[in-house]
Amino acid sequence: MVTGAARGIGAATVAALAAAGWRVVAVDRCADDPALPYPLGTRAELDQVVATAGDSAVAVVADARDPAGLAAAVTEAERRWGGLDAAVAVAGVIAGGVPAWQLPPEQERAVLEVSLGGVLNLARAAVPALLRRPEPRQGRFLAVASAAATKGLPMLAAYCAAKAGVAGFVRALAAELGGTGITANAVSPGSTATPILAESARLYGLAGAQSFAGQQPLARLLGPAEVAAVLAFLAGPGASGMTGAVVPVDGGLAL
Repeated sequence: MVTGAARGIGAATVAALAAAGWRVVAVDRCADDPALPYPLGTRAELDQVVATAGDSAVAVVADARDPAGLAAAVTEAERRWGGLDAAVAVAGVIAGGVPAWQLPPEQERAVLEVSLGGVLNLARAAVPALLRRPEPRQGRFLAVASAAATKGLPMLAAYCAAKAGVAGFVRALAAELGGTGITANAVSPGSTATPILAESARLYGLAGAQSFAGQQPLARLLGPAEVAAVLAFLAGPGASGMTGAVVPVDGGLAL
């Protein structure tokens, strides 16, 4: 199950998992948020992601802020494919462009409730399903943090706070899941060519997302597929010895 699946890293993760032989429930809100000044993913985009995956994916419309909607998506995974083995929290939004104390409260709430709350909500819905799998189980809970979890980015304070929260939550969840066969890990992307980065450029008054390329030692933006490839690895058997990790996929940005 992948949230934020209509575009960006979420869409790329659905594609990577399907290519690796997974059956995927692709989840997205598929609607704009009136609190945010930029467009979010659409139903048409989600349908295209699922169509590209063929019989390996199914679309479910649910908001990461809605525990009942996420629970229904988990139920669909169990009904359709007999159980849930991995949950990937990708859904996130961004807002800022002004100092923290000037950010409109509704925008701050949107960032915290989607980018952090959505991860907690997915764990609430998905971890019991992961635990319902028979032993010996190899469940995976994965989330997308950000280089913003450890770097203080001016005029993006709410986003930094949310992503730092994701990293802390994943570490704690990993400790709680010890001995169950289920692991919890996160990836921490750098500047990646996604709609969130395009909105970041607008908030900073830059010409476009490409303006961020020079801040990474790779001297280019990352592609969503590069982040998705690491998430697909973490979902697979090769990552069985990893839990509580926050893996940088940032082109060296954190150096």
